[in-house]
Amino acid sequence: MVVVESKEMVFKVSKVSTTPIDGQKPGTSGLRKKVKVFIQPHYLQNFVQSTFNALTPEKVRGATLVVSGDGRYFSKDAIQIIIKMSAANGVRRVWVGQNGLLSTPAVSAVIRERVGVDGSKATGAFILTASHNPGGPHEDFGIKYNMENGGPAPEAITDKIFENTKTITEYLIAEDLPNIDISTIGVANFLGPEGQFDVEVFDSASDYVKLMKSIFDFELIRKLLSSSKFTFCYDALHGVAGAYAHRIFVEELGAEESSLLNCVPKEDFGGGHPDPNLTYAKELVARMGLGKSDSAVDPPEFGAAADGDADRNMILGKRFFVTPSDSVAIIAANAVDAIPYFSSGLKGVARSMPTSAALDVVAKNLNLKFFEVPTGWKFFGNLMDAGLCSICGEESFGTGSDHIREKDGIWAVLAWLSILAFKNKENLNGDKLVTVEDIVRQHWAIYGRHYYTRYDYENVDAGAAKDLMACLVKLQSSLDEINSIVKGARSDVSNVVNADEFEYKDPVDGSVSKHQGIRFLFEDGSRLVFRLSGTGSEGATIRLYIEQYEKDSSKTGRDSQEALAPLVEVALKLSKMLEFTGRSAPTVIT
Repeated sequence: MVVVESKEMVFKVSKVSTTPIDGQKPGTSGLRKKVKVFIQPHYLQNFVQSTFNALTPEKVRGATLVVSGDGRYFSKDAIQIIIKMSAANGVRRVWVGQNGLLSTPAVSAVIRERVGVDGSKATGAFILTASHNPGGPHEDFGIKYNMENGGPAPEAITDKIFENTKTITEYLIAEDLPNIDISTIGVANFLGPEGQFDVEVFDSASDYVKLMKSIFDFELIRKLLSSSKFTFCYDALHGVAGAYAHRIFVEELGAEESSLLNCVPKEDFGGGHPDPNLTYAKELVARMGLGKSDSAVDPPEFGAAADGDADRNMILGKRFFVTPSDSVAIIAANAVDAIPYFSSGLKGVARSMPTSAALDVVAKNLNLKFFEVPTGWKFFGNLMDAGLCSICGEESFGTGSDHIREKDGIWAVLAWLSILAFKNKENLNGDKLVTVEDIVRQHWAIYGRHYYTRYDYENVDAGAAKDLMACLVKLQSSLDEINSIVKGARSDVSNVVNADEFEYKDPVDGSVSKHQGIRFLFEDGSRLVFRLSGTGSEGATIRLYIEQYEKDSSKTGRDSQEALAPLVEVALKLSKMLEFTGRSAPTVIT
């Protein structure tokens, strides 16, 4: 390792007086606000110091921390601030991905897998990301802390952070520590009041690529990608996935350079919205033959996209969209045969409550442990740390396994490529390959189909959103009133047999999570779920989930929106969506 800077100096630790700033409550995905909020004097510093103060001393003094993120605007400034505050708080060393880039799953992998030249292991990380939200001077920024297991800080820690932000009076910073050149791989050594402090800039991709090669059969996938019958397209939406795409798909798996779209990470994601869905991944959607206008060019056989920090994924076949709920179920159903990491069997599977029950049916058929958890990856992490879960997913384009403690977009793409490679390993020279659509339809034939859609109403007035949810909770006290509204809207929809707010008792630590979503459960197995999302930086997002199960294989080929239209009508009547929000249509449909 090249030492790029060495200072035989004792940097000074300054105590800077500050006052609490309102609204620094981290959610399940960390603290997210507009950049203009984060660049306020002391705003970032207050949150970072409050985090250090929430951790036990051994997790800070003498510790190794990772500091990196998705490269969005303000990340480079934030990294320098956190490095200087780490030095002042007694941290022994900081690891930074080259150019400040590390995907969220790669951070988890680095915490769990990377060993420094001196035998050091990371005990935590500051991840700088606002996930799938836009970036730029007038857009979103975010920060979250991950623990020594590689997963997000549990509620006990985030609650402490929040309490600390309300009482903070000073923070520590080494203001005279020079800025680190994070574009060059190497180690910078310094001396502080408590001894040596190092900053190591390392290759962003190496540890993650090594982990992926230990999970999947890269040679089998390479044979698929080298087939003249198989074409491939991957869109990073100018997010941090671009730092991994060339290394994995081109160098390791032999894909054509031209198969990569928008794979140069940019601070503003190229002016786009880095959310991998049918609305925002416009270029990929068009290339895959799912756009509004027909293209004369034959679409690729397989397409995929990532979000800003590369923990989410969207899977597409030629003119075919795979719902995230179906995706995790299909990966689980095929994992043991197609992915070497799972060859000895699955420990169990889990999904978030709003995700469709497609995974439940697979678990029942394969006699697997099954868990339904609230939205938030930390709930999966508890199950994985206890050895209860191998594969998990959520409808918001998040899929993953127990190889790390975050959802992992590139892992999901490699899982699908592994299934395609396995299904086609004796067929690469045949007339026709087994396609993404073939695999999904075969799955429906065996397990039935869960027609599913999600309506997102973004940037709704927060007060109106809360009023809508409160009205639904009040309505749940009378099934008779609910069913009167249901039948008044659509006589062909089944009766509601149960209405509640989802509550979860963690089987590992016994903690209870309440108010995790409002559910209406119908006699025929259909579901309506309403949730307020905490992943945006302003306003509120109301998410409406609509699901209907169809076991009859002769009825699994209908258009999803057509099949669900009666339930959609009922949902809008029950919630008085137009009345409360003024919205006659959702912002996004997936």
